[in-house]
Amino acid sequence: MDDQVFKLARETLSRYESLNKELSDPNIYSDQRHYAEVAKEHSRMKKPAELSQSFLDAIKESEDAKELAPAAESAEEREFFADEARASEERADALAEEIRAELIDRDPNDDKDVIVEIRAGTGGDEAALFAGELEEMYSRYADRLGFKHNILSSSPAEVGGYKEVVLEIEGDRAFSFYKHEGGTHRVQRVPKTESQGRIHTSTATVAVLPEAEEVEIDVAQNDLEIDVYRSSGPGGQSVNTTDSAVRITHKPTGLVVTCQNEKSQLQNKEQAMRILRSRLLEREMQERAQEEGAMRLAQVGSGDRSAKIRTYNFPQGRITDHRVNLTSHNIEATLGGDLEEFTNALSAQERADKLAGAGSRK
Repeated sequence: MDDQVFKLARETLSRYESLNKELSDPNIYSDQRHYAEVAKEHSRMKKPAELSQSFLDAIKESEDAKELAPAAESAEEREFFADEARASEERADALAEEIRAELIDRDPNDDKDVIVEIRAGTGGDEAALFAGELEEMYSRYADRLGFKHNILSSSPAEVGGYKEVVLEIEGDRAFSFYKHEGGTHRVQRVPKTESQGRIHTSTATVAVLPEAEEVEIDVAQNDLEIDVYRSSGPGGQSVNTTDSAVRITHKPTGLVVTCQNEKSQLQNKEQAMRILRSRLLEREMQERAQEEGAMRLAQVGSGDRSAKIRTYNFPQGRITDHRVNLTSHNIEATLGGDLEEFTNALSAQERADKLAGAGSRK
């Protein structure tokens, strides 16, 4: 029996029972913020609690079978109880691995909302158009999941699409659904502007950031340089007659965030701060990973044609994810937001890697 998992299972059930009691208290509704926090934790703890209960039940069944075996009246009965004990132990071992993956090795950011940053890479106008298609794909995927989505910041290209666009997605475990999308996405097709019918290769880069809350990332006002200017659209046309656009520079790190999508300066400042906090959280996570000796691969990479996580080949009507060697011939549906085939495969790979790592640590 895994003593670490046994202790964790009991603690998980105890915490889940406490949350149940707290939610059943009518007074909790007097503080809506606290209620939302408790309800969110309760929802997150439901699956671990169910796994923990099944794990403890399996251990109890194994122990009961072992106690009954010596008192059995026949060899056949003793064999039956021995088989029951072994089956319960095997079930407990399998559940222990699930609990370890869910609670011990689980990504602590999975429950967070997510910020998706998409930038046109190599390929000029075609790259900008592709960046726009990726933004639509992720927005439609959010719709399929019942998540809210909102463009926080964008820099539209004159031909359509985006030079850069930042998308916020809010929903239960949103980060867990989008975290594998970070990297260089490559598209192969004949651009509309190509008169010779030649296939071009272009890229767009995607960075997926867990949205940081104010309590996680404390940004001192003295560390910020805030500039305001007049918003403008494609081609330099003014879309606002007031200085509502905001540029925030985080002086200690040199990070710069601009926002001009909202009509008011205050709204743009709030959006920019949300993006800045998430970028600072990502930076902190990378530094922590380096210190722990587990250097995380950069999501975006160089953004050139040779670096890619997924290829969208229009002439052959296929999409290939190079990390899990998965190819789909349903390119239109995927770009329409049907990403489950890829996210499920990538999540399964992540889970397998975690279980393999858990086994090697035993």
